Amino acid sequence: MRAFTSSKPKNEAIATELDPRWPLVVARDRTADGQFYYSVATTGVYCRPSCPSRTANPANVRFHLSAADAEAAGFRACRRCKPDQPSADAQNADKIARACRFIEQAEENPPLTKLAQAAGLSIHYFHRIFKAHTGVTPKEYAAAYRAGRMRSQLRRSRSVTQAIYDAGFNSSSRFYETSDKILGMTPTAYRRGGANIAIRFAVGQCSLGAILVAASDKGICAISLDDNPQALIRELQDRFAHAELIGGDADFEAWVARVVGFIEAPRIGLDLPLDIRGTAFQQRVWRALQEIPAGATATYSDIAQSIGAPKAVRAVAGACAANVLAVAIPCHRVIRSDGALSGYRWGIERKRALINRERAA
Repeated sequence: MRAFTSSKPKNEAIATELDPRWPLVVARDRTADGQFYYSVATTGVYCRPSCPSRTANPANVRFHLSAADAEAAGFRACRRCKPDQPSADAQNADKIARACRFIEQAEENPPLTKLAQAAGLSIHYFHRIFKAHTGVTPKEYAAAYRAGRMRSQLRRSRSVTQAIYDAGFNSSSRFYETSDKILGMTPTAYRRGGANIAIRFAVGQCSLGAILVAASDKGICAISLDDNPQALIRELQDRFAHAELIGGDADFEAWVARVVGFIEAPRIGLDLPLDIRGTAFQQRVWRALQEIPAGATATYSDIAQSIGAPKAVRAVAGACAANVLAVAIPCHRVIRSDGALSGYRWGIERKRALINRERAA
């Protein structure tokens, strides 16, 4: 007599394998935790996608939108991945958030050992997850926070010395060692709103519309694009409200020509000095952007991974948005994970044109 077997388990296995969530379970993808849960009929438990248990037979797997849905279906929480409790990533994020508040409230930079001890983690592990979540090391975070306080204090303190100590620097010499990177100018000049700082600039035309190039004594500090040349000049005046804006001479016009030439023929490269002002994290992102070759693109997640901060995708997007050096720092080469073009300071159509031009070059 011929033996017959039910096709139901086979069909259920195929349905599971075709579900886009199944590859995430097989890969034990931690980024999928919290998005869904899966249960295994033969064990009666439900798990996170990242559960380290042996991969289940897809015929026995069902997907659930929440832990409550899985429990309502009669499944109990897995003892290994504990899906009914906050994930390890969520717990770590909370610890890092508390460490950041601790750094901000401390009069002096707390040592790494003290921060790790307060979080209940080893020094090495704490340092690694702090950088993964914030994009910077604890030391860089503390420096950036103090720099922000310094800029604020310079605007309202009675003297530069008072501002230095109010911002948390325990000696003026330590501040002056890094003041140029923090402020882009001397503290006195910053306090006066950039007074006595000379900014050369010129406005030209390229295939993408009007272009403004401006430079300090350190290098190019602005490259902007717009349809309206006057709007570019007003933006520069707002940004350097008290600086002395000087129309570029013939030598400076040559710089503008080189920038325009780079826009029209991106393969020639752009070798000009840049005056890059930003936080430690922003500068790390901008350096990573400059490593993307013309004709190629990268996702925000790719950039976050490349700078050693895989969880700082939103912060990477923020750093791209803060870039004021169009094409020199090629934030136009960063796209969304689905391949779509996201926001661009100088307009999506210009971003699309730049990408297409570089690919065709």
